[in-house]
Amino acid sequence: MAVINVVNLKNQDAGNLEIADQVAQAPLNPFVIKDAVVEVLAKQRSGNHKVKTRAEVAGSTRKLFRQKGTGNARQGDVKAPHRRHGGIVFGPVVRDHSIKINKQVKKKALCSVISEKIRQGKLVVVDNLKLDGPKTKDLTRILDAMKITKALVVFKEEDRNFTLASRNLQQLTVTHLSGLNVYEALRHDQLVVTKDAMKDIEGRLLK
Repeated sequence: MAVINVVNLKNQDAGNLEIADQVAQAPLNPFVIKDAVVEVLAKQRSGNHKVKTRAEVAGSTRKLFRQKGTGNARQGDVKAPHRRHGGIVFGPVVRDHSIKINKQVKKKALCSVISEKIRQGKLVVVDNLKLDGPKTKDLTRILDAMKITKALVVFKEEDRNFTLASRNLQQLTVTHLSGLNVYEALRHDQLVVTKDAMKDIEGRLLK
């Protein structure tokens, strides 16, 4: 079991938290991390790109002129792909870009990222995220004291004041533990997790 220090929002010691070695001391595995990141980004694609095919372009299907006897190259209708304003062949169509990877691969990737954050000293476990009021200035002062720059904040139970205070801070992303994924964890330099959320994350990863 790995032991992680827990602090409060005043950056004071608030005890320790034991985390299983499978979550806290997993080796860095760039291959599964890459697969997990690609899955997240693929799901974010809207997939609404579309061009019109020969069947969808407006225009008549009448043959432009007879097949023989004019001296011209033979032609079909005005919607032929080789003509200006004609239909597009093999163009993009509306489709689902999402891919699916195994649950165990996703768990392995998240364990790898969390372990690397711990090794680099970039995982901060806090006892709670409760603020007295929704003041961005107060939250900025807290973050400066804790030396938190660009961070992903993960909670189990939302504190409305904290959420409101963080909305105007570009360097901070606040999410419920259900929204935690490998891509967001990598996109931020630091990972700030509440004690309760960390226990739940560990439980999910060990299933």
